[in-house]
Amino acid sequence: MDLTPLIASFSLFALMEFGDKTHIAVITLSMKNKPWEVFVGALAAFALVDGASVVVGGFIADLLPTYWINVVSGLLFLVFGVLTLRGEDDDGEVKERKGNAILQAASLVTVMELGDKTQFTSFVLAARYGNPLMVFAGIMLGSALITGSGVVIGKALMRFVPERYLRYIAAALFLIFGTIFLASALMGIQIL
Repeated sequence: MDLTPLIASFSLFALMEFGDKTHIAVITLSMKNKPWEVFVGALAAFALVDGASVVVGGFIADLLPTYWINVVSGLLFLVFGVLTLRGEDDDGEVKERKGNAILQAASLVTVMELGDKTQFTSFVLAARYGNPLMVFAGIMLGSALITGSGVVIGKALMRFVPERYLRYIAAALFLIFGTIFLASALMGIQIL
């Protein structure tokens, strides 16, 4: 059995996503949510978007122009930033959110991955190797590695940063990246 498609897709995906906007989103979400919920939601999003890329190619990206993907990503980040700022502290402690962290992570990562370089890489690798199943397996292994590292980093930050500041740090990250994504869309240039 030829493992080249699996190894190539795993390596490329892990290298391309490390430190990418999706990785930063997972880190930020993990600072205020249960790690397993963020992990499950993000992996589901990767499976949906990159799985569709492997199967259907660039069809999804053709439906949504990059402009609108950046606008929706930017708006989602700004909304999450404002909601994070509005969150309330009880006695200075930041509490883990209950409920929709899986859905929050899944929706944010899905929108961010639409039209992303890894989505196109998924399509190209599946076409190049003619083995979509192995390419998809490599992508999912890479996404598990990146998502897992993001969750670990996010939770580790909670140990080193006083809890009363976590909300402000998370909100600032969301607001900064939301502004960058909107500026990318409105100015017609790729910033991240």
